[in-house]
Amino acid sequence: MSEVTLYVEGEQAMIEFGARMAQLTGGHGLIFLEGDLGAGKTTFSRGLIRGLGHVGAVKSPTFTLVEPYEIGAIKAFHFDLYRLVDPEELEYLGIRDYFEEDALCLIEWPQQGAGFLPKPDLTITISPQAAGRSLKLSPQGPRGESWCAVLAREFK
Repeated sequence: MSEVTLYVEGEQAMIEFGARMAQLTGGHGLIFLEGDLGAGKTTFSRGLIRGLGHVGAVKSPTFTLVEPYEIGAIKAFHFDLYRLVDPEELEYLGIRDYFEEDALCLIEWPQQGAGFLPKPDLTITISPQAAGRSLKLSPQGPRGESWCAVLAREFK
């Protein structure tokens, strides 16, 4: 499976795309989110976490590094590694424990944790384009490939 590029226009469209990803993931997997500040990574994450059934605020974990969500039987973790000084700090956080169960992990700024993060199922690179955002979905495993196959059909 090759990369899939989609276009979303506006914050609501990004939230809806996140909600669609929630349906596809079923609350399991590892997704890396790449893009500049203000690209829409947290907006996507908000849509996905609410799409899993979370009611309430979904805030950026810029200062806490991780925000956990328990939604019924689903465990979701939203990471923001922007402020990470050294990837080795992830070892002190017990980062590997988050990936042991079949949880859903969303990681903003994954390059900050290079060498300490497992291979994702999917990397989403968000870039400004016209009045919206271009989303480049790069599958890196069977889960990501199946998600991209569905999205490629839906967003023709």
